[in-house]
Amino acid sequence: MLLVLFALFAVAGIAPLVFRKLGRSTFYILAAVPAIAFVWLLSNFPSFTNSQQTEASGLPNAPPSELYAWIGPLDVQLDFRMDALSAILCLLVLGVGALVLFYCARYFKSEDANIGTFGAQLLAFAGAMFGLVIADDLILMFIFWELTTVLSYLLIGFNRTRMSARRSALTALIVTTFGGLTMLVGLVMLGQAAGTYRISEIMAMAPELVSMGTFIDVAILLVLVGAVSKSALVPFHFWLPGAMAAPTPVSAYLHAAAMVKAGVYLVARLAPGFNQTAFWEPMLLGLGLATLLIGGWRALKQHDLKLVLAYGTVSQLGFLILIMGLGDANAALAGMAMMLAHGFFKATLFLVVGIIDHKAGTRDLHQLSGLYRSSPLLFAVAAIAAASMAGIAPLFGFVAKESVYEALLDYAGTNGTPGTLLLVGVVLGTIMTFAYSARFLWGGFATKQGLAPTPFPKVPALFLAPLLVLTFATVAFAWVPGVLEDIIDPYVGLFPAAEHPIHLGLWHGFTPALGLSALTMLVGTALFLAREKVFAVQSRVPALLDADRDYKHLVNGVDNLAIWLTGRTQRGSLSFYLVVILTVALVVPTFVSVWFTTPAPGNFIAFDSPAQLVIGLIIIIGAIGALQADRRFLAVLMVSVTGYGMAAVFALQGAPDLAVTQLLVETIVLVAFVLALRALPVEIWAKNPTGHRLGRALIGIGFGASMVYIAATAMASRIAEPISLAYPELAYTGGAGKNIVNVTLVDMRAWDTFGEITVLAAAATGVASLIFVRGRGDSRLRASAVATGSVDLGSEAIGSHGGSKAGLAVARNFASSPRDSWLVAGHTLAPERRSITFEVVTRLLFHTILLASLYLLLTGHNTPGGGFAGGLLAGLALTMRYLAGGRVELAESTPISPGTMMGVGLGLASLTAVAPLLFGLQMFTSAAFEFTLPLFGTHKFVTSTIFDIGVYMVVIGLVIDVLRSLGSEIDERSEGRSPTDLHDQVSDADTGVGR
Repeated sequence: MLLVLFALFAVAGIAPLVFRKLGRSTFYILAAVPAIAFVWLLSNFPSFTNSQQTEASGLPNAPPSELYAWIGPLDVQLDFRMDALSAILCLLVLGVGALVLFYCARYFKSEDANIGTFGAQLLAFAGAMFGLVIADDLILMFIFWELTTVLSYLLIGFNRTRMSARRSALTALIVTTFGGLTMLVGLVMLGQAAGTYRISEIMAMAPELVSMGTFIDVAILLVLVGAVSKSALVPFHFWLPGAMAAPTPVSAYLHAAAMVKAGVYLVARLAPGFNQTAFWEPMLLGLGLATLLIGGWRALKQHDLKLVLAYGTVSQLGFLILIMGLGDANAALAGMAMMLAHGFFKATLFLVVGIIDHKAGTRDLHQLSGLYRSSPLLFAVAAIAAASMAGIAPLFGFVAKESVYEALLDYAGTNGTPGTLLLVGVVLGTIMTFAYSARFLWGGFATKQGLAPTPFPKVPALFLAPLLVLTFATVAFAWVPGVLEDIIDPYVGLFPAAEHPIHLGLWHGFTPALGLSALTMLVGTALFLAREKVFAVQSRVPALLDADRDYKHLVNGVDNLAIWLTGRTQRGSLSFYLVVILTVALVVPTFVSVWFTTPAPGNFIAFDSPAQLVIGLIIIIGAIGALQADRRFLAVLMVSVTGYGMAAVFALQGAPDLAVTQLLVETIVLVAFVLALRALPVEIWAKNPTGHRLGRALIGIGFGASMVYIAATAMASRIAEPISLAYPELAYTGGAGKNIVNVTLVDMRAWDTFGEITVLAAAATGVASLIFVRGRGDSRLRASAVATGSVDLGSEAIGSHGGSKAGLAVARNFASSPRDSWLVAGHTLAPERRSITFEVVTRLLFHTILLASLYLLLTGHNTPGGGFAGGLLAGLALTMRYLAGGRVELAESTPISPGTMMGVGLGLASLTAVAPLLFGLQMFTSAAFEFTLPLFGTHKFVTSTIFDIGVYMVVIGLVIDVLRSLGSEIDERSEGRSPTDLHDQVSDADTGVGR
């Protein structure tokens, strides 16, 4: 199972690269992956179904499962289980998925934009659905659940240039995410009540959980909210018709055979154990019936063939949820049969619409005419699928609908009036299903009076092949329904045996169910024939429930509230923001510390050593100097004094790692501030423009005093032994290192560090996005393509010559010297911008500093250093080259873009997380290897060093992004040139100028 799951995602990952070589034919390769998995599924089907049958009978043979440790402290495991229900859903996920991908090879053109990412996302969606139905852990299932949400958002919004596609994708994302988050709360409640998150164990203890009463009732209610939102039941039904903005293959797969079936699957999974909870029947039967009727009513008035099917899908999803919600053996058999039938005929019909749209250029049934003559084979396929959807014999849709009628008749017989009303409502819904099925077939293929035949080229055989396979299944299983009943029976066995069990069959004699079928066809035909009158009535009847309109009003209301709130809080005043933040941070903790009893510190120590006192006084002087500075640069320097002072305090307290890191961070921050200050006025302000100096002073002093008090009381409140006392032994025995700080970062608390470097990458991307409004400028800039002395003309240089004529003459002679420059791009700078001393020092120190950064990286596991400190030091080396040689020098020294650097770093970190799973270990588990090298002696390598290398690369990428954003880009803008102008310049060698 895990191998199939891995194959689906792995091939999806490399799909865009293959598309570049093979074009749309790559879809055939993608289709082969779920097709091979489908063959594997069929070959192992007896082991999946027979095992559950024996398990249900009390025998020990359980369904195949695979278990891998993942997040031990949270009891989250990679737990997969293939029972009968999962296997049945996988038939649709893998089988229909393979056919749809095959279909895509003729639906798209090789020159269509973004088909590589589309193919990857569609195959990844198949992987997410496969993982969802085989997951045997609630949290793991939720992860796959949300993966389907994200991937469906990307697939629905494939036509990103169309506003309707983007809006529909966002609507689907918001609605299904709301349901998913609500479901997560229910899943956590259910897992906590059961004491386990393993689904099979929860279902085994369902009777005792149900006896817990309201708590479990609410938990199941919240879970069902996720199911009904995913399966587009009222009042969440409006997102699915809007999702028809997606390409037709997406509709055929996600909205007919896969994504919307996730809610049906969840109901089916919980039904054997939790169908007696308080909210089960009112919610599923009520919403299911309402959705069945509303969807069918809306389908009858659509003019777009795709929307007819979309609202029909909404209607039948309500039908499926209603049947599965009955919660008995007969309903289970009927519901699973109808789910398979729906997957067969609805996927076929969506693919038919795709061909019509592709060949005729329209889906409007008022514009299509005579297609049954132009493409008789396509018409035959559509007629069979539509007849199956309408429940006409001898097709599998008829067999499934008959079983539903029989189950409902049995339910009505035991539940009196409520059961009878439910049966009547379902019959009305199936009558409308018959009518809109006929409307679809008539609209797509009939000859319309007054309309010329629609031009329709011949449909290639490969384009029709997937439809023929699905049509064959629709016909064949009607004649041998026992095959499907045999694979459904193990799931049905999880319910108490029915008093009058039903069976799948094409002919049961003259039964009440057959009479209801005849009534359905008779009234449905009349409803179709009176379609114009029905449409006139629909036009006059106001919509009692317009969820789409209500959703838009809700979203607009939230937007207006956000605008109002933002206008009163985001006022563009940094001082206002600081006042709010510091006031809250002052008032809340202080109130808590005063309200609750907290022990006061027993004694105070002013300082540990005279050096500490001196450093403390320097920090205070720096803080006061920052307050009194009238120029921004001086203020930044004074703030840096406080930072460097803290580094000295760390060093005095025996924390060299923290001291080194603080020193490097402070230096990088100082450079970033200085670079950013170039875009701001030199002076801060002569006078506080907003007043309230006393108030600000009180808030600042109060915040500082409050933090000191809280820290002191927190230390005085300690009653347990500090956990840090165990860190030295844990670092050496568990992490195989002597540097406690670094081992903690890359081993014991690797998850925290992974989150932090992810945030760093996101922050760098955000800064770059704000600065590079025309693109990040990742194209390589070469010094040979830039004219000598053309960069930073007229700008004030760091280490400039003060404007002296003698100094400027020396700089010009240095710039025009025929000898090689000390720096690669030094000659590109304007003469007044260059500093000979700075360039020489940079040339001498750059490689040494890089080597020192590598030393910090590789020895950080046992001595002060590590990936973070090493990355910062390497970043400082690059900063030196930028300050000495300008932006072209920075480009020459960083041939890899910062985005790529951070991406590779995150990839390495992720690899160290996932690799241990292959050996049955938890994520981020490290291993140590000792080896002996000639001359170098015995050494030890710890795999967490690879994670540290990832941190190293992310930090370097961050620094490069800051230098390019706040440095290079601002340099170019200060010259009044666009970021691409330098690429248009011609070097002196090409023009002969200056030689």
